[in-house]
Amino acid sequence: MELELLPIRELASLAGANPGSYLVRGQLELARTKTAKNGNPFIELRLADGEGTLTLRAWSDHPHFAEIQGLKEGEFVEIAGSWFEQPNFGLDARDWRTRVLTKEEIEALLAGSGPLHEKQEADYAFIASSIAGMTDPRLRAVSEKFLEVFGERFQRTAAARKNHHARRGGLVEHVAQMMRSASALCSVYPAVNRDLVLAGVLFHDCGKLWENCYAEKGFAMPYSDFGELLGHIPIGLELVNRLWKDCQEGGATVSWATLEPASDQVRLHLLHLVASHHGVLEYGSPVVPKTPEAFLLHYVDNIDAKMEMVAEAYEAGSKVSATVYDWVRPLGTRLVQPLAAVLPEAEPPQPD
Repeated sequence: MELELLPIRELASLAGANPGSYLVRGQLELARTKTAKNGNPFIELRLADGEGTLTLRAWSDHPHFAEIQGLKEGEFVEIAGSWFEQPNFGLDARDWRTRVLTKEEIEALLAGSGPLHEKQEADYAFIASSIAGMTDPRLRAVSEKFLEVFGERFQRTAAARKNHHARRGGLVEHVAQMMRSASALCSVYPAVNRDLVLAGVLFHDCGKLWENCYAEKGFAMPYSDFGELLGHIPIGLELVNRLWKDCQEGGATVSWATLEPASDQVRLHLLHLVASHHGVLEYGSPVVPKTPEAFLLHYVDNIDAKMEMVAEAYEAGSKVSATVYDWVRPLGTRLVQPLAAVLPEAEPPQPD
């Protein structure tokens, strides 16, 4: 019988309620032989794909122990087994074995699962069209320059290492959804500078391209001195200034010179949005929001992160009762099953 191939995230969600035999593919972040307390060796594997990670342990009596012991970190493999959720451990498997992927299978895996890949492509196209629709030529130019120079890197960056959109391409999803929310709010508050808000959304986490970027050909998210010593907000400020200067050196300032408000003021306000988007000093912003656009950006960012955490908790979280979910640490609460929307009443049949 041919087994169904599932992404790690979907497998984790399914295995708790429907244990069964499935295939999963990913890259080995970890493949190490360790020693148990009784002195027996065991192998610990950590597999990652574009949506999640899982950990498996093979003990010395595993029928394929020697085969598993030959696996190397960084290899792309398929694991077939009978999956279930083990209390206090999480996703686990029985009777599992591994296979190294072919080059074609690796390329397909790196492209992402069908629905996720399609969503991220649509989100990226939405971002590009939103930028193209900007009225302010300066904000449009610097935003288009960002996509031109860093678009490929942007598309493989996560919005975070954990908690929300913590997957390859997650930053594109986060930015696109924030742009949708911000555009809707700008229509409610027409005094807000819409172009500035959209540019702020694009650039607020742009420093994460050096803090949370996945390897070009893998699912590892390495740490760097640059990301650790500076953090994404200072990196983002530097990047905005660099791109702005590149646009100026490209001759854009000839057409910018007569625009009002002045270009230096536009750049300064965009930098303020990047600097203040965490909202409070305790969370890493060097300055708190001081303009309507900065406040709107901060709350839109917070809303989208929270709604993603809620959605993930409903999808993959375990329940403590029929309607109550287990504690969600980032949210600081237990979630309750949401209330379904009322369905419209069916119209009574009309007499002939």
